[in-house]
Amino acid sequence: MTEKKQTEKVEEKKTAETPKEKLKEVEKEIKKEIEKKIETPKKKEVREEKEFVIPLREKCRPTPRYKKAKKAIKTIKEFLVRHMKIYDRDLKKIKLDRYLNESVWARGIKKPPAKIKVKAYWEGEFVRVELVDVPNKLKFKKAREERREKKAIEVVGKKKISEQPKENKEEKNIEEKFEEIEKEKEVKEKRASVVEAGKQMEKSLAKQMKHQKGGKTRAKTKPIRVALEK
Repeated sequence: MTEKKQTEKVEEKKTAETPKEKLKEVEKEIKKEIEKKIETPKKKEVREEKEFVIPLREKCRPTPRYKKAKKAIKTIKEFLVRHMKIYDRDLKKIKLDRYLNESVWARGIKKPPAKIKVKAYWEGEFVRVELVDVPNKLKFKKAREERREKKAIEVVGKKKISEQPKENKEEKNIEEKFEEIEKEKEVKEKRASVVEAGKQMEKSLAKQMKHQKGGKTRAKTKPIRVALEK
């Protein structure tokens, strides 16, 4: 009888331990599932550049003329809030580029563009928005400002170098070569801009020649008849 009681007690202990172990295993599985759910959105949120063509005509049509450009900028922000999945719907999280703003306001407050092509990407908590097809005027302006920024950085660097004691002559030679290379680059950029301007002028003249009308407006090709002398 004693042996039977002992075996029954051992079986009761086993049965008592099994549900606890099962609970522990279940808890571990639940924790793993929670960790997977937390990690999956990070993998899905691949924050890359996205391009959008934003329509502006329909939203700007009912607004008065003296507010159309402002409404166009607001529609760009609303569109990107929806498509870049900003769940707060906070328009302050979208930061427009200066050149994009200038392109919207190029024809004044009364005539914004009907649509605009835009490139958007995440930068921390904010969404940066830039133009895709930059017009020629803004291209030259952008290049000029970039050159100014580079020169300012170089001036600061040269001042720091000049403050330090110069022992070798090789450093001076390197600086002179660097300046010569920069001057050559500026000359090449100016030549390229002149060539582009010449091509555009040729295209405009060709279009004018195509669309010339006949009749009085057209230049006369026949020689004018002169009266014979008596």
